[in-house]
Amino acid sequence: MDLQPEIQPPGAPHQAGGILPGKAKPSRTAPGVKATGGSTVQLGDRLFKAVAVAAGSTIVIAIALIAIFLLIRAVPSLRANHANFFTEWQFDTNDAHDLRFGIRDLFTVTLLSSLFALVLAVPVAVGIAVFLTHYAPARLSRPFSVIVDLLAAVPSIIFGLWGIFVLAPKLEPVATFLNRWLGWLFLFKKGNVSLAGGGTIFTAGIVLAVMILPIITSVSREAFRQTPTAHTEAAQALGATKWEVVRTTVLPFGRSGVIAASMLGLGRALGETVAVLIILRSAATPGHWSLFDGGYTFASKIASAAAEFSAPLPTGAYIAAGFVLFALTFVVNAAARAIAGGRVNT
Repeated sequence: MDLQPEIQPPGAPHQAGGILPGKAKPSRTAPGVKATGGSTVQLGDRLFKAVAVAAGSTIVIAIALIAIFLLIRAVPSLRANHANFFTEWQFDTNDAHDLRFGIRDLFTVTLLSSLFALVLAVPVAVGIAVFLTHYAPARLSRPFSVIVDLLAAVPSIIFGLWGIFVLAPKLEPVATFLNRWLGWLFLFKKGNVSLAGGGTIFTAGIVLAVMILPIITSVSREAFRQTPTAHTEAAQALGATKWEVVRTTVLPFGRSGVIAASMLGLGRALGETVAVLIILRSAATPGHWSLFDGGYTFASKIASAAAEFSAPLPTGAYIAAGFVLFALTFVVNAAARAIAGGRVNT
């Protein structure tokens, strides 16, 4: 017996679970969530937004409170100061009734040692980053990267002791040679402390360069790893050598990352305390923008007098110096954030 399909009369509904003509199949949604964005979804969005805004505002509020605290504690001492805060080289707070303090030498030593460290560290860090990302085999790149990153975990006091007891005696002949033959250049002319012992900005800058090397290397390495594969393959297809690939694709793409890494390293060097305090020798005369000067940085000066913070006015003088360091470090890190947040120039 032949089976014939059942013919439905026009307008009759389908049988056996059929869907009526013109009727859409009902959609299934998760329980408690409305497909049109009901109150449950809106409440969750509002709560998440509130938590995110609160978390993002925490750091801004903390920075603002720190700045306000420093200003409030520094203003009375600045008013009682009998010297120009920006041009005076001495920092004399022994007599609370005759304060004479300025940041000229503190600023000079801080900036000179940090910039010298940056000049030494950046080329080495970029070279290490390029080697790890484009030259070293994987079995060597991974352990070497770990070793470089572990360098950042070494305590500052270890770097300071190594710098003054091991590195400084080795650098003394080098400093003498530079001072003798390049003394006509202001960076290498005779400083306000003796070259014997190595307690100069020259030694401190080299130690700072070693300390900021892991930061710059790590950020630069990650920037170079983000180079699009299509760029490198296109350069290789045109017959470029390994160095030409690095020069034409990797370095231009990672330029903003290297600059941001350098600024972060500079911020680290500006705030270094213990290592610089151990290495630098105090000076009885003002500095001359020479690498063979001694003295104090902002951070080391504050740390050296921390045990004497008892009277409000002398303490406020050091807090005023700390506010300058805070502003300087904040500007450097803000610059790094602005550079790193921009689009990479290719």
